Amino acid sequence: MNTAAAMRAYQGPALFSIGLRPFFLFSAIWAAVAVPLWVHAFAAGGPVGLTWHVHEMLFGYAGGVIVGFLMTAVPNWTGRMPVVGGPLMAMVGLWLAGRAAMLATAFSPELATAIWPSVIDSLFLLAMAGLIWREILAGRNWRNLPVAVMVSLLALSNVGFHVEAHLSGGLAPVATRAALALIAMLIALIGGRITPSFTRNWQLKRQGPLPATTGRFDALTLAVTGLALAGWAAAPNQALVGWAMAAAGTLNLVRLARWRGEATGAEPLVLILHLGYLWLAVGLGLIGASVLWPSAVSPSAGIHALTAGAIGVMTLAVMTRAGRGHTGRPLTAGWTGSLIYILINAAALTRVAGGLTPTLYQPLLIISAGLWCSAFLTFAVVYGPMLALPRPRVQA
Repeated sequence: MNTAAAMRAYQGPALFSIGLRPFFLFSAIWAAVAVPLWVHAFAAGGPVGLTWHVHEMLFGYAGGVIVGFLMTAVPNWTGRMPVVGGPLMAMVGLWLAGRAAMLATAFSPELATAIWPSVIDSLFLLAMAGLIWREILAGRNWRNLPVAVMVSLLALSNVGFHVEAHLSGGLAPVATRAALALIAMLIALIGGRITPSFTRNWQLKRQGPLPATTGRFDALTLAVTGLALAGWAAAPNQALVGWAMAAAGTLNLVRLARWRGEATGAEPLVLILHLGYLWLAVGLGLIGASVLWPSAVSPSAGIHALTAGAIGVMTLAVMTRAGRGHTGRPLTAGWTGSLIYILINAAALTRVAGGLTPTLYQPLLIISAGLWCSAFLTFAVVYGPMLALPRPRVQA
């Protein structure tokens, strides 16, 4: 039985028939809840601190979406059975337990210094790392070994985040940079596959201009990006790192231009992939500029171009497209999809602008949080029924 047949044979609740369904839905709801919680605490005082906010955006929200995507994509890569039903419920349970444990630490000073919430939270990504290694090795899918390595490093970064936070009594800057670097690299690697691939498929139907084929330039861009991100994670204030990040941003801009995104405006479901990748290039460039000219460019601008921009936009791009495709809906954004894309890009723009204009930081932060929350709530309302209910029956 192949992957598609296995999914068709599943008879349980539709929500647990494929990995992206529960993880995309629950991660979107969490994104809509977690950011306003932190912004309220930031503006009015409260128990939810910056450390919690950073962790939940990188390992809670982004980690959930990454796992949902990979639990759907890996069976297609390897030709092996998908994780559905009970095992998928167990993985979702681990993710929910992690969110509950981390939320409990935010409201309880005693739990904030306890070890067991960190252990509970760490189990989810460690389990996913073990799962993807099993599938890659059993399926002899050597092409995707880098993905398995990066997911494993992300899981270890989460463990390192907890250790660093406990030792310092607060932020975990090294683990945070490592996690952000790994997620950015996953966007460069996987986003660099799906963006030109989906663009090519769409343009072939309408006889439009095709993106450039993958080749040595893409390999060079990935190599420079990986080295630059590794250098930034380890030594963020070195001038050489700044130049490397600037070079990575430039190469990714050129790479993006080769995919002919300017010709995809007629279908926002395709265009948004290019915009998500654009945020990656901009984020790398802004971080490089903040290292080289710290008095002119705040590090916050580049970091939020990667988080609110690249992560926020690219994850919603994948969530909307895969959410429609894997639930039997037409691959077109419609006005609701376009609204989601406008809201998330506006959230990213205002968040980055807040880092570049210190006098307007707080009002822009609040506006950005409102736009972010609106984007993910809209996704949950529009796509929630698609993800939770069975595929519509095809009329004979």
